[in-house]
Amino acid sequence: MEPEFGAEDVRILEQPSVFSGYFSVRKVVLQHRLFAGGWSHPITREVFDRGDAVGVLPWDPVTDELIMIEQFRVGAVRNENNPWMLELVAGVVEPGENDEEVARREAIEEAALSITELHPIARFYPSAGACSEQVRLFVGRATRPQQSGVYGCDEEDEDIRVHVLTRAEVMALLNAGRIDNGHTLIALLWLQHHGDALREQWLT
Repeated sequence: MEPEFGAEDVRILEQPSVFSGYFSVRKVVLQHRLFAGGWSHPITREVFDRGDAVGVLPWDPVTDELIMIEQFRVGAVRNENNPWMLELVAGVVEPGENDEEVARREAIEEAALSITELHPIARFYPSAGACSEQVRLFVGRATRPQQSGVYGCDEEDEDIRVHVLTRAEVMALLNAGRIDNGHTLIALLWLQHHGDALREQWLT
């Protein structure tokens, strides 16, 4: 199925910045084409800008172990929810970086880990109704040794615990509903379907 509309079917009338801090917010006034024909009236939306991100699921195909990180997430401070999440390695794309550079930099910073091969999983918008961020996901071949510990960049106030788990252990957590963040869910569901074929490819 080919989409009916594209980027040329949107008119940006104005988009002033209304907040700039750790993240930023734009107030966008736009028009877009309608399925019934013609153009919408001017619509105003606030858009949350945090930059694009890259996530990498470190995996050692020899031992069939995954390296997962655990860290505090302020957005998950809700009622009795646990705001410490088990995740893959991820970070924001800095100016001048490509996705592979981000994946390898974050693996070192967050898990003291080297990544050799990278296999793309997916690219997606986590919340396109309000946020401009696009996430690109990879599975990365991790080199040994991997070890548990606490890592992260002090200047970014990171306090990250690294867990080395078998693929079976991680899939059991996934099936028990213990993985509750979108980028990690997507990567693990991909691995659940494609992991055996990729492991065979990497080991031959």
